Amino acid sequence: MAAICHGPWSIVEAGRAQGRTMTSWPSLQTDIRNAGGTWVDEEVTVCLPGPNVLVTSRRPDDLKAFNEALVEAFRGSGGR
Repeated sequence: MAAICHGPWSIVEAGRAQGRTMTSWPSLQTDIRNAGGTWVDEEVTVCLPGPNVLVTSRRPDDLKAFNEALVEAFRGSGGR
């Protein structure tokens, strides 16, 4: 799964933030923490613990790093 900018709000709203580490637009950090997630201020974060690989990024300026991490995560997933 991947989300950038305000996309992690979908993860919070779906009740899937518990125990996950992610980044996002800074204004979401309180919502992510209140939902049981860990928010970090990094251009891209790859969270492996959980039911799937979760790749998140803060903003459009981080798109290059986000895309590289996303391709790497898909490459390592064995096509799942």
